[in-house]
Amino acid sequence: IPDRGLFGVFLAGDSGTEAKARSRRVGELDEEMVFESRPGDVFLLGASSWRIEEITHDRVLVSPAPGQPGKMPFWHGDRPGRPPEFGRAVGQLARELSTAPRAEALLRLTRDHGLDARAATNLLAYLAEQAEATGEVPSDRAIVVERYLDEIGDWRVCVLSPFGARVHAPWAMAVVARLREERGSEIEMMWSDDGMVFRLPESDEAPDVSLFLPVADEVEDLLVGALGQTSLFAARFRENAARALLLPRRHPGRRSPLWAQRKRSADLLAVASRYGSFPMILETYRECLRDVFDLPGLVDILRRIASRRIRIVAAESRVASPFAASILFSYVANFVYDGDAPLAERRAQALSVDQAQLKELLGQAELRDLLDPDAIEELGRSLQRLDGTRAARHADGLHDLLLGLGDLTLEEVRLRSQPPEAADEWLESLRRDRRVVPVGVAGERRWVAAEDAGRLRDALGIVIPPGLPDAFLESPRDPLGDLVSRYARTHPPFLAEAAAARFDLPIASVRQALERLAAAGRVVEGEFLPAGRTREWCDAEVLRSLKRRSLARLRREVEPVLPAALGRFLADWQGVRTPRRGLDALLSAIEQLQGCPLPASVLESEILPARVSGYKPADLDLLCAAGEILWRGIEPVGPSDGRIALHLPDRYALLARPADAAEGELAGRLREILSARGALFFSDLARETGAFGGDLVRSLWDLVWAGEATNDTLAPLRSFLKGGASAERRSLRNRSFRSRRSGPPGSEGRWSLLPAATAGPSETERRTALAASLLERYGVVTREAVHAEGIVGGFSTVYPIFQAMEQAGRIRRGYFVAGLGATQFALPGADDRLRFSREPEPEGEGHTWILAAADPANPYGAAVSWPETSGASPRPSRAAGARVLVREGELLAASGRGERSLITFLPPEEPERTEAARAIASTLAGLVEEGRRRAVLIGPIDGADPGISPLAPFLIAAGFTLGSRGFLKRGAGLRPPRPEDNTRSSASDA
Repeated sequence: IPDRGLFGVFLAGDSGTEAKARSRRVGELDEEMVFESRPGDVFLLGASSWRIEEITHDRVLVSPAPGQPGKMPFWHGDRPGRPPEFGRAVGQLARELSTAPRAEALLRLTRDHGLDARAATNLLAYLAEQAEATGEVPSDRAIVVERYLDEIGDWRVCVLSPFGARVHAPWAMAVVARLREERGSEIEMMWSDDGMVFRLPESDEAPDVSLFLPVADEVEDLLVGALGQTSLFAARFRENAARALLLPRRHPGRRSPLWAQRKRSADLLAVASRYGSFPMILETYRECLRDVFDLPGLVDILRRIASRRIRIVAAESRVASPFAASILFSYVANFVYDGDAPLAERRAQALSVDQAQLKELLGQAELRDLLDPDAIEELGRSLQRLDGTRAARHADGLHDLLLGLGDLTLEEVRLRSQPPEAADEWLESLRRDRRVVPVGVAGERRWVAAEDAGRLRDALGIVIPPGLPDAFLESPRDPLGDLVSRYARTHPPFLAEAAAARFDLPIASVRQALERLAAAGRVVEGEFLPAGRTREWCDAEVLRSLKRRSLARLRREVEPVLPAALGRFLADWQGVRTPRRGLDALLSAIEQLQGCPLPASVLESEILPARVSGYKPADLDLLCAAGEILWRGIEPVGPSDGRIALHLPDRYALLARPADAAEGELAGRLREILSARGALFFSDLARETGAFGGDLVRSLWDLVWAGEATNDTLAPLRSFLKGGASAERRSLRNRSFRSRRSGPPGSEGRWSLLPAATAGPSETERRTALAASLLERYGVVTREAVHAEGIVGGFSTVYPIFQAMEQAGRIRRGYFVAGLGATQFALPGADDRLRFSREPEPEGEGHTWILAAADPANPYGAAVSWPETSGASPRPSRAAGARVLVREGELLAASGRGERSLITFLPPEEPERTEAARAIASTLAGLVEEGRRRAVLIGPIDGADPGISPLAPFLIAAGFTLGSRGFLKRGAGLRPPRPEDNTRSSASDA
């Protein structure tokens, strides 16, 4: 196509039914596509459609076919996959458009991206339908894993991601390799720029999402093991072999048919596969792993998934979502002609690869980024005895120095002697005793030990002074190899040219000696120096020592983070900083919190709303009624509060704490009735027991707090929290209907017994599940965090499990948070994310949030001790009703129950102190302005009169009014304060 700089070359096989279309630019041959064709077919080449008129023995005659009725082009040339950097930009745009107001998104698409109004409207509708179908749009921060049953009853899994085919192709191949190992069955898969599709035959249950998320450290090994069996490898091997002239033509003037090339390539591959280091095999692996795939990009994405910087959203649907439907269309097209793949490419043999050489080809032997420059310099000075620790301090020490380092000039000897001026006297003494001799090397006068005289004579051709014993003049087996080996042992990574200049030898001779040493495993070649440009040589032991020193420096650099970083990390890890919306978000939050004892009074007012945007109690009741979750009483706290734990039913038996049988005759009777008849309403229980009113309700709650009974809704718990008859009056006053239910407050819903915690899992299984739950909740588990949960047996209960998990490589142990116990364990990826939180993110600077003090996302008072307060200030606590105010992980203030008293933790420096005080005032005012509180009353501040607090001017500026009981701010819809408000409590409003 001359006007596009692109033209088609059509070549037919001998049978006349197989044709190849090849898109080509001048001097560059692009991908080829083999397809079955016949006259009358229409195909797409470049940007134009063509109709095949005739196929002869040596050519294909075509004519333009623009828009022929009833004809659809069935092929378009392969295009390079979307790079992950572009994929991130696409995902970011999808995320921003799906969350932005519609008017703003339309304006952005039409103004910045050149879409007309209809196209922009359709695109936004497409994103909205996807969000409605799966709850999330695939983006740079979220990957959707969608599962559904296809028409023949097999599970199909669509991994929806914007990161491009160069990442998705190796990802899909690694997943299939692992599934084939575990299941022993063939798994069909297909990838594109927008995701992957897997079909799992003969699978009764929905596959676990974790099966499709390979571990970053294992993905390369899985990919290398599976790559040799793919048609991609066979095709690339054929091209490489042809370029290397390993597939010669019988008739140079004539073209070999493609089928003959494939056949000959398959024969060559069958022989070459016996030799893992065959150059064409290694080159094909390198080309596939580096040029076709983006393996580093895949590893980076998998590590982001492990550290939860990219969320995984699981969705199960009846029909494919809009994004999945577009990929499935390509999936169907991909497998319609699956049997047309060439036989040689379908039967490519598994290859035995030289892994060490492959890693070298892929750059795994390049340690420029790993080896620390300071460690290299430090080791070099140590090897050369220049660090002062092993200086020569007498004549015998100087003789040992020359034996270890070889020939040295007088100045070099003085630098390695203590004191330096004594070196001349020691050398003269050793010369008189015939223990050292002066020789001329590279135009310099150097001193050598007598034991090296014969070696220097044979390797360098120098003249040895007379008078040495014959034993020192014997010819060694490899004199030059000995000199070069000692040079390598006493130097950090070096160039062959440097060794040749030291001995004034031709570079070729030194290289030959180095290659002999490398064959014996005594030196290695690679890219070691951080500022290097070519490959260097290094002694094997020196390289091992250098790796250890660099690793030690890296470990010293990875300093434990401050408690503020832990506060930022926990807020991110538990979704407090980026709350999500919907039932799936609520279920995910409960899954992370399951088993943790939480104050019931703040569960629905503070803890769950902090994680789920737009939380409604009806959603929690819906999940309870649907059997998705159940709740369990842990212990009562006062007359109208208590701690409860939420559980997923399938994990309850593993995470439930041992129950104590409730005492009392009525409690025993209730236990028997519920055990025999199952779930019952309060009226049924009253009829069966003959009891009614307060006695029956108290016995039911005795069973609840003993961990024996539960309810299919949280309505009775809410009534219990409101307390007694006053709750009944408020309930009746607020109802829009007249209840027909009989029973006092706290008796609503159906009551049932929880599964017996004594049956089923062993103690080892329980502790293992508990350890996994703690890791899932905190990411980084410390001794203090475990003690704060009140686990029976404390940290010693789960410590052996953590040890075993660390030894198995499933978690990591380290000193991650400063000021806490040294025994800390982290999930892979969580430790990196914790260190990533060392400094506030630019987009999150100044962000302030309020949490319930008892919230697991609040580390203060649990994993981290409360900061010191002044003598007049009360001590903060994690009691129910208490709250903390945190700014970018730093604790700024804490309030007691009812928010009446405030304890501040302002920085001592003035600029930071002013900014922190302003953040406290604006955040408290925001509770009223955003409608989260009707009013906020602040009484004593730091145990003193609030009017004299440094916080006072900032509270007044934020709209608070100072009265006799403290600072008060009311919502806009409430009546203005009256004088008598200063003398009576505003507890109901606050």
